Amino acid sequence: MKQLFTGHQAGSTPLNNRFVMAPMTRSRAKDEHADDLTRQYYAQRATAGMIVSEGLPVSREGTGYLFTPGIYLDSHVAAWRPVTQAVHERGGKIFAQLWHVGRVSHTTLQPEGRAPVSAVAVQGGSAFAWDEKGQPGTVAASPPRALATDEIARVVNDFRLAAANAIAAGFDGVEIHAANGYLIEQFINPVLNTRTDRYGGATPEDRARLLMQITDAVVEEIGAGRTGVRLSPCNQLQDMPPYAETSETYLYIGRQLNRRRIAFVHLMAQGPVMFNGLLREFRQVWRGTLILAGGLTAVQAETLIADNLTDLAAFGSPFIANPDFVERVRNGWPLSMATKNAYYGGGADGYIDYPFYGEDSA
Repeated sequence: MKQLFTGHQAGSTPLNNRFVMAPMTRSRAKDEHADDLTRQYYAQRATAGMIVSEGLPVSREGTGYLFTPGIYLDSHVAAWRPVTQAVHERGGKIFAQLWHVGRVSHTTLQPEGRAPVSAVAVQGGSAFAWDEKGQPGTVAASPPRALATDEIARVVNDFRLAAANAIAAGFDGVEIHAANGYLIEQFINPVLNTRTDRYGGATPEDRARLLMQITDAVVEEIGAGRTGVRLSPCNQLQDMPPYAETSETYLYIGRQLNRRRIAFVHLMAQGPVMFNGLLREFRQVWRGTLILAGGLTAVQAETLIADNLTDLAAFGSPFIANPDFVERVRNGWPLSMATKNAYYGGGADGYIDYPFYGEDSA
């Protein structure tokens, strides 16, 4: 393997290699603030060329999962500083993923128990919230209300402020989460988004307007070189319906992001459509750094980079179970397997206790 271990410039950020630790919700922040376990977890994995943090809610309204650390309060900023410092001390780079879940939330998580917000008032998805017995659990998302047109500027500003907070907390940049069925994709999807104002309708321009306004606000705040966007063409997570205009929609988005010269686009490689043309087409309209994610192996990633279908490769569960994943691949060492029932919630077990190669796990 050669390609994965070469350096790369992602916007303003020089990377030591082409491994990206993918954003992964771990639900370990008991008071919704990063803590010492958070610091240890990310520092252990700092040999990745880039870490993209777990999703950080940009507001209370944007929260859909218990125990996720935010980035909208001054206390959140202070809590993240030891984490980013620890990553940097080990030579790593870390971006904050900015997250608004939209309808994928529950009244027990919302300010004053209000309904979640979305593009339209259509229920869908599931949240990790307080159940009927007052215990943490997976529950059906509450019925949402549609954001009024004049409310959208507030949501855009939440992303702007969260981006500024992320830089103040020491992150190298941010990734705008526009994927996986959350708020921004709820606007992008034409089957779900039946709005009649300028944020809905038949054209990709209207349905992508929220994403572009958020991107422009973040770029204005922290610079294009520190701004990335995550997209998931062909996504059906969180009850997102498929649609025929997928390629048209995402090629439009790719062209618009290319004009803005942001640091990177992070694509989820889901389904045959991605690999049967859309990926290659997207690569033609988006000329900047491309990150590809979606169950890749190191061998597959090496081939995709060599074939110029991506620049960087994102890995999820391999980084959970192997804090030294980069060195294991470099040396051909065997990989540990993650304990799936420890992905979400809990404490140190299944979080910071995975051994480095050659260490005694006990």
